[in-house]
Amino acid sequence: MGKYIIALDEGTTSLRTVLYDINEKKIVKVSQKPFKQFYPKSGWVEQDANEIWTKQKETLDDILHNINQNDVIGLGLTNQRETVVAWNKTTGEPIYNAIVWQCKRTSKEINKLPTNIKRKIKNKTGLIADAYFSASKMKWILTNIPEAKKLAAADNLCLGTIDSFLAYKLTGQFVTDTTNASRTMLFNINTLSWDDELLKIFGVPKNTLPKVVSCNENIGKCLDYTFDLCGMIGDQQSSMFGQACFKKGMTKATYGTGCFILMNVGNTPSKAKNVLSTIGYTIDGKTTYALEGSVFSACNAIDWLKNNLCFYEDVAQTAEICTSIPSTDGVYFVPAFSGLGAPYWDGFSKGTITGMTLATNKAHLIRACFESIAYNTYAIIKDMSLNSCPIKELHVDGGGSKNSFLLQFQSDIIQRNVLKSKESESTVLGAVYMVAVCKKIFNIQDIAKMYTSSVTVTPKITIKERNTLYKGWENAIKIVKYDSKKRREK
Repeated sequence: MGKYIIALDEGTTSLRTVLYDINEKKIVKVSQKPFKQFYPKSGWVEQDANEIWTKQKETLDDILHNINQNDVIGLGLTNQRETVVAWNKTTGEPIYNAIVWQCKRTSKEINKLPTNIKRKIKNKTGLIADAYFSASKMKWILTNIPEAKKLAAADNLCLGTIDSFLAYKLTGQFVTDTTNASRTMLFNINTLSWDDELLKIFGVPKNTLPKVVSCNENIGKCLDYTFDLCGMIGDQQSSMFGQACFKKGMTKATYGTGCFILMNVGNTPSKAKNVLSTIGYTIDGKTTYALEGSVFSACNAIDWLKNNLCFYEDVAQTAEICTSIPSTDGVYFVPAFSGLGAPYWDGFSKGTITGMTLATNKAHLIRACFESIAYNTYAIIKDMSLNSCPIKELHVDGGGSKNSFLLQFQSDIIQRNVLKSKESESTVLGAVYMVAVCKKIFNIQDIAKMYTSSVTVTPKITIKERNTLYKGWENAIKIVKYDSKKRREK
């Protein structure tokens, strides 16, 4: 038997490949590359799918350098979700740039959907109708790209999320897993199948969509390698799996480009008004569901302060900057650069800073930006707790979890312990573990035993103090939503 598992982690701004040693039970090698983002119009976000594939393969080949492929047990894949690629089924060549999950080009069309259609979408998919998801992006491609229409008519078009494109390039198989399918706004999470009524609403032919499989499915041999692709899972579900959130009520937050909070709700979907009901993972045909809330702009707002405003040089400085002042002095930053996600759902809102005076400086704004992540996370957790069960603690990972100020403030605001995973690579670990489950190396119980936290942060302020701070955030949100409403009325 081999000794390594390889996993691909295709993120929003960079991608990587990792080598996991099953005997040492840890990642022993990482290869990572960034890739370009394109902003052709205001609110539009695109990527070059060929660049993603080329660089992903380069990192895979880099990992395999000096490694005997016969020692590789299998390959897993996790990916940015909702981002859509359209490609020629025969040639494998994309016919248009990938439309990224952050892209808002279809917001007006989504806003025009009748209330009864939006209700059907929620009941069938667990999702709130939004340009965030894949369906309206697919419709845009079919409507606006002549080659897409031509290929679809000839049964030669593939429409899929990033995972299905990479799986196609790796194996020649056109597949997706249930977690990625559940983010398209076309997949019925009750019947676990593409929904004919929703396909008709968005004008997406079923024959352009991939076959849906379990997360631990053995897809088949990779064309240029000796091992199989045998694990596929969307990045946020992968993080939940990697952090061993296997029991009902267990909740995780990943602080990345956006912030994504998932709560395990067991083997039946849980209805929720302002957060999403989605698929947590499917193993051997058995599905575990989750509630999810997404903050569209989290660590990318921190990056914005550096790249656009030159507020700091190294992100490692930001925790010290935040604690250099006792508070934001009433400043609130709502970084709605791509609109507001859960639990507010306003695709037309804009980034806003409130409460500034002549005494406000960059330290106040940096701290307010970090605080915004914690406030929005709490708003989501509050909504989840109303629909499922109160959380006992919050598991965290992602780049933002390296910031000690954010962890402390998050604990203060949710008034619960925050556990930082000892393994900072929780997202890609989920894909590793799916391969291990497929190949019967580890089972769920084994993975649960392997999870450990490196830091446990406890609240340091009172509930009354928390409520006062949070009221200011709610007032800032009201201002942002009022501004959004007025602009839509013009």
